[in-house]
Amino acid sequence: AAEFYKIFQFEIGEVYKNPDVPKEERKRWQSMLDKHLRKKMNLKPVTRMNGNFARRLMSKETVEAVCELIKSEDRHEPLRELMDLYLKMKPVWRSTCPSKECPELLCQYSFNSQRFAELLSTKFKYRYEGKITNYFHKTLAHVPEIIERDGSIGAWA
Repeated sequence: AAEFYKIFQFEIGEVYKNPDVPKEERKRWQSMLDKHLRKKMNLKPVTRMNGNFARRLMSKETVEAVCELIKSEDRHEPLRELMDLYLKMKPVWRSTCPSKECPELLCQYSFNSQRFAELLSTKFKYRYEGKITNYFHKTLAHVPEIIERDGSIGAWA
């Protein structure tokens, strides 16, 4: 959720156009995002992101609210698609037995994770060019093999 929160801020500030932005400007985007999420989603900003905040942040409704703050229409669709893919992949790694509980999502997982990685490296390359967070890497690269080996991915997700 923290990664999406950062992406939301960067999209509001159009970092894809100008990556070298002063810290004060970035704080302004955060403030704008927090105010908007409080107004639209009744999400109160927290210093340290807790589970309830994260769960509410990671939704299609939040993306729609954030899109209202993003000037460029061209940036809305990649953001929506990124969240949609995330929401399709999440049940697989949160499930105790994905092959029984969500077999259709498990079948789509590899395709979805490849598309997710492709979006990060193309549309959001200002943040992920040449590097990807450890959590995203585990989520994208290792989930199918861990599930095949152990039946579920256990506690790390």
